[in-house]
Amino acid sequence: MQVKVSQLTPGCVLLKDVFGKTKRSIMPKNTVLTELHIQILEKFLIDSVEVSSKLENGKLFIPKKIDNRLEKHPKISNEKKDITLFENHFYHVIEEYKKQFNSWRRGGPIEITQIRNVLFPLLERTEDIEKQVKYIHKYLDKQDYNYFHSVVVSILSSFIARKMELDKSKWLQVGLAGLLSDAGMAKLNPNNTIELKKHPAYSYRLVENLKGIPNDVKLAVLQHHECADGSGYPLGLTLEKIHLFARIIVVCDAYFTMIFQRKLSPFQAMEEIHKARISKFDIRIIQVFMKSLVNLSIGSKVKLSNDKIAEIVFIDSDQLTRPMVRLVDNGEIITLKNNNEIHIIKWVEE
Repeated sequence: MQVKVSQLTPGCVLLKDVFGKTKRSIMPKNTVLTELHIQILEKFLIDSVEVSSKLENGKLFIPKKIDNRLEKHPKISNEKKDITLFENHFYHVIEEYKKQFNSWRRGGPIEITQIRNVLFPLLERTEDIEKQVKYIHKYLDKQDYNYFHSVVVSILSSFIARKMELDKSKWLQVGLAGLLSDAGMAKLNPNNTIELKKHPAYSYRLVENLKGIPNDVKLAVLQHHECADGSGYPLGLTLEKIHLFARIIVVCDAYFTMIFQRKLSPFQAMEEIHKARISKFDIRIIQVFMKSLVNLSIGSKVKLSNDKIAEIVFIDSDQLTRPMVRLVDNGEIITLKNNNEIHIIKWVEE
């Protein structure tokens, strides 16, 4: 059966070889898919694959439902863009990053001056980012996910660094590191799926000899998948050995990956990150991240997973994503921290 990659689950069995855009085999038939395999298929922008109707364990394979919650915005054309509009500017940076990435695939160097000239003006739009950051996942374009992911991680990372009151030069550096953290994906061997976890090292090799990039940025690029408990990669570092910039980026990367790959709402993703804060992340950064991104207030409206619109009536500072709400249609009060069946899907824009 032919299914979208987003519908796959671990245990699916490939019935045909999977080929990338270069016509080279990425995965052979009869591969039993794991979460890592599925992630690799997404990274290589594979749309659909042929799999058995039964899982490896003999159970019937039931494809995941396709999630249509994320609104897809129209792509900006390659014609002249009015980048005074934030959305146009955002897509412009994605297109420029895509050109750079494809150059790295062909063996070209990182043109760091050009990257800074393209990226920094977007990151400096602080007022626009304040307004857009919690809705930015809505701009998702699956066909350009790799490039989209890198630009969003850059924006989120610089935003959180600024909320941590790092000076401007530092939060711009964090944003630069966030953008370049997945540059090594351009050097992945599509025939070796194990190499996915080596991409931070590949990214580091692309930047380690570049003049004009601080060592802080280079370390963040190398360490952006390290975890507090030492379970990360490529070096298995523990919290005290991980650079602050990398600690910021790993949170932002995890948040957006959960939204795209696991199809969680922003609030669900933040709850998952909050649960993992002690073992995986720097707790101080999680506190800033939650307060800055949840950004709920008494009286604001949200959409719930039961399709109801509700108004916030009380917020527990220890459980920011699960406040007390009043349903707009009938006035019923629901305390979300005591009701695991219902969660917030999204903010309701005024």
